[in-house]
Amino acid sequence: MADSHRISVHRALGGGAVADILLWRKWSGGVVLLVASTILWFLFEIAGYNLLSFVCNVLLLLVVILFLWAKSASLLNRPLPPLPDLEVSEESILKAADGMRVWVNRALSVAREISVGGNLKLFLQVALGLLVISYVGSFFNFLTLVYTGVILSLSLPMLYDKYQDQIDDKLIVAHKIFQAQYKNFDDNVLRKIPLPVKKEKKTQ
Repeated sequence: MADSHRISVHRALGGGAVADILLWRKWSGGVVLLVASTILWFLFEIAGYNLLSFVCNVLLLLVVILFLWAKSASLLNRPLPPLPDLEVSEESILKAADGMRVWVNRALSVAREISVGGNLKLFLQVALGLLVISYVGSFFNFLTLVYTGVILSLSLPMLYDKYQDQIDDKLIVAHKIFQAQYKNFDDNVLRKIPLPVKKEKKTQ
């Protein structure tokens, strides 16, 4: 049956707290993310609030609260603010750098394949992707795109997890149509474009 071939969306998303939030298994986390992103988008996009001013005011409010809390704690013999040791561990930095290295190497590999290898198909794919991103970006600013990404992240994984079988059927049909169109384009257009032939260097 189709259920035996179902993909675990929770596992595909990492299987941790982030997956629980995106799939709304932790309602509190999803609600907090949705409400916070909506408030920030409204402040910066609709109300026209300045990002730098907002950050400075939030930090100022936090510093004032902590300062008054510490002073009142010393006067009233109350416990100090429960702040943990705020420091970034070397392990987290190395993990982030390793993840960034993978993406940078992948981008450099694509650039080398296009510039040195002369891969026409890859060039057209990258060019088409950049044109689509540029076209979509012309209708929205960066903050609206980020907010849209948050909304889609909180809705698409949950919908796919719920209606995976129906969506997979539609995607299989769409993939077959796309493959047929791409093969037709490849046979009629790409193969007729003359490409420079690489000459092997003579070794003495």
